[in-house]
Parts: sequence; structure tokens; C-alpha cells
Amino acid sequence: MSAPTAQRSVLPPRPSYAAVLRVPHARRAFTAALTARLSYGTVSLALLLSVTRATGSYAVSGTVLSLFGAASVLLMPVRASLIDRHGPRRALPPMATLYGALLCLLAALTWRPGAPAALLATAAALAGAFTPPMGPTMRALWSELVHDRALLQRAYSLDGVAEELLYVSGPALIGVLAGLAPPACGLLLSALLIVAGACAFVTSPVMPGPRPAQAPHKRSVRPSGIPGLLAPVAVAGGVGLALSGLDLLVMAFTAQHAYDTALVPWILGALSAGSAVGGLLNGALPWRMPARTRLCCFAAALGLVIATTALAPDLWTLTAAMTLAGAFIAPALTTAYLLADELAPTDARTRAGAWVNAAVNAGSSTGALLTGLLIGAVPLGICFLLSGGVAVGTALVAGPRRRRYADRS
Repeated sequence: MSAPTAQRSVLPPRPSYAAVLRVPHARRAFTAALTARLSYGTVSLALLLSVTRATGSYAVSGTVLSLFGAASVLLMPVRASLIDRHGPRRALPPMATLYGALLCLLAALTWRPGAPAALLATAAALAGAFTPPMGPTMRALWSELVHDRALLQRAYSLDGVAEELLYVSGPALIGVLAGLAPPACGLLLSALLIVAGACAFVTSPVMPGPRPAQAPHKRSVRPSGIPGLLAPVAVAGGVGLALSGLDLLVMAFTAQHAYDTALVPWILGALSAGSAVGGLLNGALPWRMPARTRLCCFAAALGLVIATTALAPDLWTLTAAMTLAGAFIAPALTTAYLLADELAPTDARTRAGAWVNAAVNAGSSTGALLTGLLIGAVPLGICFLLSGGVAVGTALVAGPRRRRYADRS
């Protein structure tokens, strides 16, 4: 054997997505977590359809859905802190059981018309309060299973792309089910998915136990309790804020240019396809740039593409711009989770990921409301500029600071 050949034979293999799934017990835990997380892709549309059918009021259904989402987002760090403190085996099953039971209660209340709006709102808010943080818990488990940072990047990228596909396939599944059974069956399906998936997840032999606090201040559920965490949380919130209004902006663009609004799902599908491709490429590339710098670059690039969409003259250009914008979504969010994992101590990994997740969801809810108020009040091009400017602004604010002066003794 020649020397070059011998040298090549001892080089470590490059990490791959197949290598992620070959990690002992990873495939079993990941499959169970995805089963539970599919519930998050089905529950929103199922709740909206069920409440609308039961009350006949879009105002009531919108209020119920908002209360459900607000309770889920605002209390996510608290629930994640419980998982860090007591371990997934002890904390997840009670959360999943209560959440599933409340979804079943909502299904029973909405099975026939005439349900009291106040009772529906209360049950929805309680269900949101007990929503198990399966995404942050699975990402924390990836950190336990994978110790090589390059392979962990692949694992997070695979996790992010799979989660996005669940949010695309979940509403489609509810749409098919709604044509065969009452809308409340979608809530029962969501309950079944979360309970079955969470119970299968915690039976994995690699599930970590309780994580004792490394210092008393680490018990704080605020992001400031983890030094440096505010940067990925802020950027994730800016990305969520920028993305949330794209549905309305694309619909307004098609209406303004006299295109068929039936094309809107295809344009948004191009956004999701771009995100999936970008996420897989991001996980495959051997990045040398620090995670915080990468995060800000991805967020700034996303914002710039959205902002330049204001110049799109036709539908084809808009679709191309949405595909390009999507290529930065999964990399930005994956890098935010990776950075949060780097910054968090062992006893706060789930909570750190939950703060990033909550920031994305909170930004999405706020952005949709603000975009709805802006459309019609200002030109559509300005709406695209403002949407992209939010992502660019948070990237600039959270960017790493260089020393301007040398240290003095």
C-alpha cells in the first residue's frame, strides 16, 4: 500500500445523516419524538375547525386558538425547566397525559354545536399550559447522544428539517380526516399522537435522569440566567417575526397583481422546500465560522432576501425569492438551537432550547398581527421591507462585538 493511500485510509470519516441515525438508540428516540411532535402540526387546524363548527363564530375560534397558543408559548420555559430538574421520565408523562386529556375534553365539547365559548376558551388555555416541550427535549437528548460537534450539527439539521415537514404534513392530514369524520376527530388524533409518542420516547434506555443544578442562579427560568442566551433568543424572535407575515404578504401580492390566490400554497411550498434544502446543506458543510457569527449571517441574509422581494415584478420572481429566502430559514433556526446548546450548562439545556423555540413562536404570533394591520395602510413593498428589516436588525444587534481597544493592566 502506498503512503498516500495509507494516509487516506486512516482519515476519520466525515459525519453524515446516516451516521446520526446509527448512533445507539437515536433512531428509536427520534421516531417517538417525531410521532409526538406531529401533534403540534395537527392540533392548530383541528382546534380551529372544531371550534368554528361548534360555535359558528370565527371570532370565538380565533380567540380560543390565540389563548391556546399564548399559554403554550409563554409557559414553555417553565415546563422545560421542570424537565431539566426532574428528568423527562418523570416530567413528560404527566404533561402529555394532562395535555391529551384536555384535547379530548375539547373534542367532546365541540362534537356538537352549542358549546359555551367561555368553557372552550378555558379548556384551550389549560391545554396550552400543559403542552409538552418535545422539540427542546429531543434537542437536549441529541446533546447527550452525540458528543462530536460536527455530527451534532448534522443531528440538529436533520431534526429541524423533519420538524418543518411535520408542520407541512400535519394540516394536510387534518384536511383529509375532516373529509371523512367530524373535525373534533382531529383533536382526538392530536391527543393520541402526543400521548403515544411521549410515552414511547421516555422508555428509551438513553433517557437522562434529573439534572441537579450546577449553581443556585441556574434555577431562574429567565434567558438572562444563561449568559449569552439573549443573542440566539433575539435572533430567533426576529426570524419568527419576519416569517410570520409572509403568508399574508404573498396573498396580498397575488391579489394586487391579479393572480389566482389558489397559487399561494404553491409559493409557500417553495419557501418550505427551500428551507428543507438549506437545512440539509447547512448540516453537511464543515463550518469554521463561530456559531454566533453564522447565526447573524443567516438571519441577515434571510432579511435581505425578504426585503428585496419588494422589487419582484411578477409571480415567478416572487416564487424564486421565496425559495431563496427559505434556504436561510432552517440554517438560522438550527444554528440558534446549536448556539443555545453551547451556552447552556448541562442542567439547563432543555430550558435554553425552549427559550429559542418560544421566541420563534412569539415572533410568529406578533408578526402575523402586525402584518395584518400594515397591509392596506402602507404600500405592499414597504411591508416586505419592514418584514425583512426586522431580521436584519436583530442580526446586527446580536452580532459578535469586536474589541476596539486593547486591554489595559
